[in-house]
Amino acid sequence: MNFPRTFPRKKKPFLIIGSLFVALVYSIRLNAVPRESYVNFDRETSGFMLVASGQAVSIYTDKSDYAGVMRAAGDLAKDVQRVSGLLPDSNSDSIKSASRTAVIVGTLGHNQLIDQLVRSGKLHTEDLRGKWEAFATETISNPFPGLDEALIIVGSDKRGTIYGVYDLSEQIGVSPWYWWADVPTTHHDSISVRRGRYLSKEPVVKYRGIFLNDEAPALSGWAAEKFGGFNHEFYAHVFELILRLKGNYLWPAMWGSAFNDDDKLNPVLADEYGIVMGTSHHEPLMRAHDEWRRFGKGPWDYNTNAETLRKFWRGGLERVRAYESIVSIGMRGDGDEAMSEDTNISLLERIVADQREIIGEVTGKKPAEVPQLWALYKEVQKYYEGGMRVPDDVTLLWCDDNWGNIRRLPTPNEKRRLGGAGVYYHVDYVGGPRNYKWLNTVPISKIWEQLHLAWQYEANRIWILNVGDLKPMEFPIEFFLAYAWDPSAWPYEKIGEFTKKWAAREFGGRHSDDIASIVEGYTKLNGRRKPEQLTPTTYSLINYNEAERVLTEWSNLVVRAERIYEEIPESYRPAFFELVLYPVKASANLQSLYCAAGRNQLYTKQGRPDANLAADEVRKAFREDAELAEAYHSLKNGKWNHMMSQVKLGYTTWQQPELETMPAVSEVRPRAGAAMGVALEGSEAVSPSYAVKQPVLPPLNDLTKNSVWLEVFNRGTEPFEFSIVSNQPWIRLSQSRGTVGRTARVTVSADWAAVPAGNSWATLEVARKGAEKIQVRLPVQARDDSVPDGFAGFVECNEDIAIEAHHYSNAVSGRSARWEALPGFGRNNGAVTVFPVTAEEVKPGLDTPRLEYNIYTFSSGDVDLELDCAPSLDFQGGGGLRLAISIDDEAPRIIALNTSETNRTWEKAVSDGVQKVYSRHRIERPGSHVIKLWMVTPGVVVQRLILDFGGVRPSYLGPPESPRFGAGRGRVAAGPRG
Repeated sequence: MNFPRTFPRKKKPFLIIGSLFVALVYSIRLNAVPRESYVNFDRETSGFMLVASGQAVSIYTDKSDYAGVMRAAGDLAKDVQRVSGLLPDSNSDSIKSASRTAVIVGTLGHNQLIDQLVRSGKLHTEDLRGKWEAFATETISNPFPGLDEALIIVGSDKRGTIYGVYDLSEQIGVSPWYWWADVPTTHHDSISVRRGRYLSKEPVVKYRGIFLNDEAPALSGWAAEKFGGFNHEFYAHVFELILRLKGNYLWPAMWGSAFNDDDKLNPVLADEYGIVMGTSHHEPLMRAHDEWRRFGKGPWDYNTNAETLRKFWRGGLERVRAYESIVSIGMRGDGDEAMSEDTNISLLERIVADQREIIGEVTGKKPAEVPQLWALYKEVQKYYEGGMRVPDDVTLLWCDDNWGNIRRLPTPNEKRRLGGAGVYYHVDYVGGPRNYKWLNTVPISKIWEQLHLAWQYEANRIWILNVGDLKPMEFPIEFFLAYAWDPSAWPYEKIGEFTKKWAAREFGGRHSDDIASIVEGYTKLNGRRKPEQLTPTTYSLINYNEAERVLTEWSNLVVRAERIYEEIPESYRPAFFELVLYPVKASANLQSLYCAAGRNQLYTKQGRPDANLAADEVRKAFREDAELAEAYHSLKNGKWNHMMSQVKLGYTTWQQPELETMPAVSEVRPRAGAAMGVALEGSEAVSPSYAVKQPVLPPLNDLTKNSVWLEVFNRGTEPFEFSIVSNQPWIRLSQSRGTVGRTARVTVSADWAAVPAGNSWATLEVARKGAEKIQVRLPVQARDDSVPDGFAGFVECNEDIAIEAHHYSNAVSGRSARWEALPGFGRNNGAVTVFPVTAEEVKPGLDTPRLEYNIYTFSSGDVDLELDCAPSLDFQGGGGLRLAISIDDEAPRIIALNTSETNRTWEKAVSDGVQKVYSRHRIERPGSHVIKLWMVTPGVVVQRLILDFGGVRPSYLGPPESPRFGAGRGRVAAGPRG
């Protein structure tokens, strides 16, 4: 076999890793999801060969370079072995003259080989000097005597080089999640790099990291079993993951743990790896909260115990003064609580001044030269709004509301602050209205929408994500850090592409589109309402077939995920189970459990023995939940034991219960003999009953061609025969007679070609043979011919019109802003918002941005209009987020979101995933009308519009979208309405 020219025939080539890292082509790679590949696996290639013909190039570093760079170079060698089976030589000695090719890894100014190439003019680094965490990857011919070619990975600084190394690792097929999610690598005998130069951008957000929080019992139990606690062996895996994802910042686990005290090697290792350490929003001067319990004396009260606190803080800072840190300043109450009510701003400002004095004394630097943050978390933001200020060099860390809605962002004046601003964001939380810790419940569409605001409003100094136990949040962690690196690379229309590329990297291209759809799907469904907040009555069992539709959505995801699991290679199954199959199946099972509990409650109330079957379903689902967790814990010989031990069942308050509790179920004892009952869609009451004089079904409507249902059930122990007869020949029944042992569901529809125009009624007589008869009324609406030809828009059906906000009829842009669609956002399938998000507030009218929705009504008079909006907050601290609404030619009326008007308002909005706002209008006549949605402030995200003439029935998600006509007789969309 002929060897490539760049490979020696007798000795292994050497791979040198230099300081300038394998730069992405104009930001080729965004955190582990490449936009363009510079690696090739063909045997015959003109590229620089890393592996070919059974040989791997050696990797060179320099002893004068950072320890973290040399360590990362060692990881690259291991990664090459993971892919090819060959372990490259790696060393920090001079290049052996016999070698013909090499990979050189090094940092500008810290690597003699790199600096020699720069001095010789063979390596140009003008575009790297002085940059923050930038890197380049470049092939160079004849770099040194005896070397034909070298692949250079050079960084502007330590982390730049490390990112370059890990970028190449990912390009050759090693996922950043190879250890944390067991993602396997695909074997290749040949690996080459396209010749050329690949340059990365600087990251947009300077400090990008995660917060391990609320970590018991899952992460803490796992870490204790596998590592003996949160020690340096545990954190080595965390540090490596963060760097592979191009992050640089960590708030460590802190409940009962103390990073700097539990293991003295923790901070040493963090510095070696290149991780910037911090402490959480309520842990000043690098002291963990638990250290006050260990070493503190007296009360956590600066009024009465200031000297002790100052000594405590000084000791915390002295331990880490040699390491790269961001120092949290300020003070909250002990245990992440608010300070006492008598705390005043002058005291807090004195605390900060004293802390700054300690910082200067301990570090020997001016305090302004030491990175610091002040987290404006919960009540601390009120102090700021009340006039409290910190020095200009301190970063203001604005926070979300713990539910993914950013509370404040910099105003024009605040953007001028030297310390800049950042964001503390959550995908995990312990607190009201309820903990959410179990699985990923925040879609990346939501994360994108809020972080896009942060980017555009220049809160770009620090982004930190509360990730709870880390393990269940793999996907949002990656998106968060990728978006922090370069938000411009991922406009909203490309976030679906991000998910597909992530899926392709983890599981290969064959199923990537389907896997991406499943991940997006389960996150959206969980985002409708957190699993911890589900109850037996969350989804309606009687209106709009809501519970059945939700369970069908989950069932479809499970079927698709199980099919892929069976089709993928065995080596991928552990990763697929962790990242896709478990969250889908466990979430679907939980939904099924609560819906079955709801049926049990309803059937018990209705006196139906089917309540017993529903109770059995609840018990089965409760057992399956435990079995799925055990399957997770048994993966990879128990590698992830404890990781799915988080409690999610049995909540009665905001805090998790001690043990998981199955929802209470009831059992019903049937009567002796046979006894007929009839239950109708749209009603919890049943017949015969003293409460129901005339049972009525929801309407049939020719616009939707819908069907409705009734159930004939048996209250007794003996089966009976039943029959159903209609007084109208055009009524169609799925079953007109039969024998009922337990329940028979009968679907009722119409032969629309025979139904008379207008409104009419049908009567159904339900009879048990030789016994009771029940008359059921059924309204029928045949209105298709009433809609004029040429009408394009939504048509009233059942006295309401429901519209997905991104299905507008017309969009009118303003001079400097416009409404745009966000497909896939929110509880259903899309939303609209204003771009640019930095647009000035406008008074609605004339040429200001608006959306128009053409509607056709059969009703007239007073009507309520409901807007379902994202529960966004007033992030500029002004007059609040507002929009305006009008129908036809009426003046726009301004509506405020007021999500946080009261705590109860906020709790309902974030729990439901929507803030509902209302206005009342009057429609004088049936016919064509136009609803107009006007911009007032940016930041408002509208998901749905519901016009209610009195027909909207109770449900969680609201009525399905109304029938929508094109500019002719054809319908372009119609949701199933029952």
